[in-house]
Amino acid sequence: MSKILEINNLEKQYGGIKVLNNLSLSLDKGKILGYLGPNGAGKTTTIKILLGLIKQSSGDTKIFGLDSQIDKVMIHERIAYVPSEPNYWPNLTAKEVLFLLSSVRQSYDREYEKELIVKFDFDPNKKIRQYSRGNKQKIGLISALATKADLLILDEPSTGLDPLMDQFFRESIRRAKDNGQTIFLSSHLLEEVESLCDEIAILKNGTLIESGELSKLQHLASVNIEATFSNKPPELNKFKHVVNYKVANNILTCQVNGDVNEVLEEILKHKPIRVYSRPTSLEDLFMSVYDNN
Repeated sequence: MSKILEINNLEKQYGGIKVLNNLSLSLDKGKILGYLGPNGAGKTTTIKILLGLIKQSSGDTKIFGLDSQIDKVMIHERIAYVPSEPNYWPNLTAKEVLFLLSSVRQSYDREYEKELIVKFDFDPNKKIRQYSRGNKQKIGLISALATKADLLILDEPSTGLDPLMDQFFRESIRRAKDNGQTIFLSSHLLEEVESLCDEIAILKNGTLIESGELSKLQHLASVNIEATFSNKPPELNKFKHVVNYKVANNILTCQVNGDVNEVLEEILKHKPIRVYSRPTSLEDLFMSVYDNN
């Protein structure tokens, strides 16, 4: 499978402060990568380097096998970008902005643009200064999706969208994937990433602390258990694959990263009142990885 995006040993410093530290990751054609981390982790800096808007201190980035800095004109012909805080011409209407954005593209699906305008419940006839942040975000999403670009780079794309519009945004991203497009999705919304992405990369203070296929990473995290007892719960710290073990008011909670049977056997020996178990979510995985790095 061909690599659409490659980042190798990327570093970025501002005044001696390292914002990105030896970052390496890649993205295959037709996949959706969730690029995770809190604000200030370095997600937007990574995207600006990928787009050729700023230069890295060291390392290299490639899109379609082309250097992001040297070949950015050719790269931009095949990508679409949605910033986290769009800034358009305030005295133009959204219709005029969409026309300007579409005019710089070699291919643009105007019929799909019309469909997106309806689906996003968007009135394109107002001036930009009249729109809320969420509606400004819709302009970027409509324009980017209508290009049907080979690679979509989306930086916190659903910011400001109400729940109904967020649902349609996700449907649109799945449709883009079905069309063979590749998506690099920067987000801090774990539920959004979990519902859309094939792979994740978790960034902390500019350092990549975990990456891989979401399904495999979640399998590693295994199962969360909650058990309630009439007396003191059993001690489970003796099991090396039990983490986040906590006891409060005779209620035991823990995460089991491996064989759950022996842990359940130990719990059942102490005759619990009730036991709940559930697969770990991306949030569980994120917090476990983030807290331990």
